[in-house]
Amino acid sequence: MDERDRQEKALRAEVLILQQRVAALEEEIRRGIPKRGSGGQTEAMYQRVFDPDKKLHESQWLESQKLEALGTLADGIAHEFNNILMGIQGYVSLIHFQKGDMRTHEEKLKNIEQLIEKGANLTKQLLGFAQNGMYEVRSTDINQLLRESAEMFGQTKREIQIHRIFEDSLWQVAADRGQLDQVFMNLFINAWQAMPAGGDLFIESRNVTLEDEETEPFGIKAGPYAEIIVRDTGVGMDENTRLRIFEPFFTTKDVGSGTGLGLAFVYGVIKNHGGMVRIFSEKGKGSTFKIYFPAEPHDSEESFKVDAAEGMETILIVDDEEINISVMQEWLEILGYKVMTALNGQDAINLYQKHGQDIQLVILDMVMPGMNGGEVFDVMKTIHPDVRAILSSGYSIDGKAKEIMLRGMKAFIQKPFRIDSLAQKIREVLSS
Repeated sequence: MDERDRQEKALRAEVLILQQRVAALEEEIRRGIPKRGSGGQTEAMYQRVFDPDKKLHESQWLESQKLEALGTLADGIAHEFNNILMGIQGYVSLIHFQKGDMRTHEEKLKNIEQLIEKGANLTKQLLGFAQNGMYEVRSTDINQLLRESAEMFGQTKREIQIHRIFEDSLWQVAADRGQLDQVFMNLFINAWQAMPAGGDLFIESRNVTLEDEETEPFGIKAGPYAEIIVRDTGVGMDENTRLRIFEPFFTTKDVGSGTGLGLAFVYGVIKNHGGMVRIFSEKGKGSTFKIYFPAEPHDSEESFKVDAAEGMETILIVDDEEINISVMQEWLEILGYKVMTALNGQDAINLYQKHGQDIQLVILDMVMPGMNGGEVFDVMKTIHPDVRAILSSGYSIDGKAKEIMLRGMKAFIQKPFRIDSLAQKIREVLSS
């Protein structure tokens, strides 16, 4: 069996594993959604929901419990998908790197990569649902995010006419791209629901400078902002609805048709990014949402278009999934790196004790049996305080990942990733 046949067989095996795990997860859903956390967490949520001062109803408590359980389920599914997608992406990248005439397979490989990217985006949305908060903040091209979100939305809602008016040199925004993508999608869906017979959706962007009198009521600073306007020609809102639109669990839909959390989520993300949102609406005259994000007028998006940058350093890969070890090792050896591998935390520490002086970088999986990535990193720091490491995980950079990063980890990369993305991240860390 030649090398290409071996890789194609491995790819088919990964697809079969994916199908089996999806079937298992579907069975888990049929049997009942797992409950999340300890009794303490449940009691804390009970206190929040049944606060007498807020006078929330029992139906809201039950809704919050369902959402909490769904969050746990989404978290687990996302992690499973990302690990499997990592293996598939790895073999696709290797096939791309093979020499010889691959033109007959090129179109199929591109299609596979597009499907992987869609699956990865889906898991990011699941993780966003499961764990609200900002994950990986970086300088962001808002126009590009708006284009991508509008295109995806437009493909499924053909009855809506989308009009785009973007400022050419829109200022950059320090943002979590995944969170903002969900914000825009929630706003588009809200507009669609307000236009049951179809209508027009206007999406605009522009640079503005806000004065103190405009920002003080919202508790933010004056200065440069990127303004995003989402306007629809729908049914509009009366004044009472407009004033309550961002309240958690408030919804104008029929019972059982919605949670009332979509716009509350939008509001929370905008506030977490240091921005503000304003609503203008009248009954029968549509609605306009104006969103403002603090801008970076002179910064350009950090974009390093590299074609799998090469190197000669020694890298230690630590991951409990053999498929991940295999593809990353092949990737890095193709690029000229020397590679050591470990399938668990203790083996990684033993290797680092013996060869730490020769290892320039460690790529650490966060979730492993026994010692997790954070614990391994802490031990490595006692051996060599200046250890350089990249944290890798199918989970987003929140919760435990964020804590580990604050302890001195140099970078984070989320599975599944491409060979050029990993190569770029490696060069950034080694050059810092």
